[in-house]
Amino acid sequence: MMNRKRAFWATTALCSGLLVAGAASAQSTGSETTEATNLSEVVVTGSRGARNIDGLAVAETIAKTRNTVTQEFISTQTPGQTILQTLNVTPGLSFTNTDPYGSSGGNIRLRGFDGARVSLTFDGIPLNDTGNYSSYTNQQLDPELIERASVNTGSTDVDSPTAAATGGTINYVTLRPTSDMSGWIQASLGDFNYRRFMGLFNTGEFGPWGTSAWFAVSRQTYDKFKGEGELQKTQFNARIYQPLGDNGDFLSLAGHWNENRNNNYLGPNLGTATRSILPQIETDPRGWDVDFNTAYLPYPAVGGSPASFTGRNGVADVDPSDNSNFYGLRINPSNTGNIRGTSRFTLAEGLVLTVDPSFQYTLANGGTGQTVLSETDRLIRGTLATGGLDLNGDGDTLDSVRVHATNNTNTHRYGLNTSLIWDLDDNNRIRAAYALDYGRHRQTGQYGRINRSNPSNPRFVDWFAGRNDEANRIVNLNGYELRTRDRLSIAELNQFSLEYRGQFLDDALTVTVGVRAPFFNRDLTQNCYSQNASSNVLCTTEVPNAPLANGNVTFPGRGTTQYVAPYQREVKYDDILPNLGVSYRFGEGHSVYASYAETLSAPRTDSLYIVSRQADGSLAAPTVQPESGQNFDIGYRYSSPTLVGTASVFANNEDNRIVNTFDEDLGTFVDRNVGSVERWGVEGSVGWSPIEALSVYASATYMQTELQDDYVYSFTGTTPNILQTKGKELVETPEWMFAARVNYEFTDWLEAGLQAKYTGERWVTDVNDMKVDAFTTVDANVRIDLAQFGYEGTFIQVNADNVFDEKYYANLGTRASATPGQLGYSQPFASVGSPRTISATLRVAF
Repeated sequence: MMNRKRAFWATTALCSGLLVAGAASAQSTGSETTEATNLSEVVVTGSRGARNIDGLAVAETIAKTRNTVTQEFISTQTPGQTILQTLNVTPGLSFTNTDPYGSSGGNIRLRGFDGARVSLTFDGIPLNDTGNYSSYTNQQLDPELIERASVNTGSTDVDSPTAAATGGTINYVTLRPTSDMSGWIQASLGDFNYRRFMGLFNTGEFGPWGTSAWFAVSRQTYDKFKGEGELQKTQFNARIYQPLGDNGDFLSLAGHWNENRNNNYLGPNLGTATRSILPQIETDPRGWDVDFNTAYLPYPAVGGSPASFTGRNGVADVDPSDNSNFYGLRINPSNTGNIRGTSRFTLAEGLVLTVDPSFQYTLANGGTGQTVLSETDRLIRGTLATGGLDLNGDGDTLDSVRVHATNNTNTHRYGLNTSLIWDLDDNNRIRAAYALDYGRHRQTGQYGRINRSNPSNPRFVDWFAGRNDEANRIVNLNGYELRTRDRLSIAELNQFSLEYRGQFLDDALTVTVGVRAPFFNRDLTQNCYSQNASSNVLCTTEVPNAPLANGNVTFPGRGTTQYVAPYQREVKYDDILPNLGVSYRFGEGHSVYASYAETLSAPRTDSLYIVSRQADGSLAAPTVQPESGQNFDIGYRYSSPTLVGTASVFANNEDNRIVNTFDEDLGTFVDRNVGSVERWGVEGSVGWSPIEALSVYASATYMQTELQDDYVYSFTGTTPNILQTKGKELVETPEWMFAARVNYEFTDWLEAGLQAKYTGERWVTDVNDMKVDAFTTVDANVRIDLAQFGYEGTFIQVNADNVFDEKYYANLGTRASATPGQLGYSQPFASVGSPRTISATLRVAF
């Protein structure tokens, strides 16, 4: 048997120069091809991989800061874990996971940028939400199917299809099918009743043209590590690959489907900065295990009628407000899928076309939508003055009953990323690229009923309330389906890019000059009445009063609250963004590089739906402008057969930073531009394999951030209230981070690894009056390879995460201030880091 390290040593021993790593880590087929040494190089096979130390320290050559991990390292981590947790050992990235196995999501901070400002891509297609740009880390590809994953901590690629990323890119690439028929099945068991089963089948090459494909399926279930509830995840994946000749041309089509059904976790309150209110973990008897309620409360006693879980005829039953925190009604469902095409065609010698089309589907909600609805509410009566609906089946319409009223988002997203690449000669290359990202973002919220067949333990009838099951919808007396919202957003990005790549001084000097021009359009349609200068909406069949002089309306029985009738509007953003880089290779394995890129992040959807009627009858809306940024990186790299290292110094200027503040003209809180942020720091990593059996890896990040401006948080009359943020640091951004890993092969069949990640203190508030402690987690893995005993590809692996059971806060619910009486005061909260978790996996190959 040739184990993983021997394969590495055998490869590097044959190499006298540095192999090209850029093409192996780029996100699109166009970038892979452009970064290849020559256009005939096959960049997708993995046969010409970059030097690396156990798949963790991978040599890069492009003129930007990028860190890559491969399946060699990914496979040592807990099966089923999100790829973001695996990447957490790389410099610059702080990822805090919500649970031990990754299905509840987590929080991304990359050089201080939150996940909405970092582009997350899957085989080059953008995964950030088309509305608010959020990244949902629990919905990612099964890690066993990822060939490599990379983090661009500075600039994006010139063809990156994004109107949101001011803070870099995280990308992962799917495995290519093998030439020989093969497969495996595996089963994992672990703490918290963890059960995961997965299978992969490679067809091998078949047919007259050498076609190959693979198919995979996985199913995962486990209990929450605190409180009641469970998490379920089901995933289907496939890829088919067709080479076109022997020059690297190919056609590929891949499909992905993921379903999550998760009980939510409750994050404890952090108290106040003055400790006048103590953190909830100190006051609640459950301590770190504080979570949602496990008991559903009955309707309270009324007069001589005792408390009851079922409705009582003739009694005005009111569902207790505390039931909003019942764990059984805190479920977060999502269905996501995509179809990804990649292709490359040589049109003539030195001329290559790449075409990467895609389609994505999303149906999801946050899992928190429920409300107590009176059976005679105006929403139910509509245009009628009397009547009601018996929502709990007790024969009367006197009650206030809990119903399912969640906000669903359904997105159909079409994408295209294509490049035309022309080699002028052996040393000069030009690329022209076009990217389309078109998202139809439908946001609805049909009310649905709650299943009370077990009245003390109710459940939702439909994961998505009234969306899918028409019989479950709540229809008012006019025949109108009650809903929390009803709007349609079209987000369309058309982006054009040009790039020049030149090599000089016997290929020692590489210069790239690029520019991308994003043209971004949001078409917004609001189908409900909007409360004037508010994010609240009223979806109703009630007949409004006569329009006011300014054009707004009021409703009978709803006081003087003004509403704006349904409307449609459009906003557009565009920019010209340079992307420059230079690298110089000298000596044996030494190189330096520098890069500069400008970025843009367009405003998010929700705030754009807040409108206010002006005195002249016109509609005013937030005038927020896109964020912009300038990224600078200077770095040094070294690569030899046993040592791969990199270090970089970076600086970022972010202008027009968007935060949610009070707008005096609109009279409500909206997104607005509040000033600039400066970031700078140093990061680096090194991998070393002094002997064949041993490898060592370490990474470090030091970063400083500073807000450059105070900003108007609210108004008292016409007097602005200024939040004192100038000179403060960004929330959730540790100043120091360290990671380390040691891997040792004791024999041909026994291997073990130990790794640790230190995350420094993080501010919880914008004014820096509260922070959470630093923490260190340690993980371990042991693998017994059964190939020595005649079972090639079969192994047993044990993973232990957070070995020393560190107690810490993970994701932070940040606030402006945590000091009572101060501007912007509100108590922050946080999720709890997962405890020590042990799992075991058996894989059987065939």
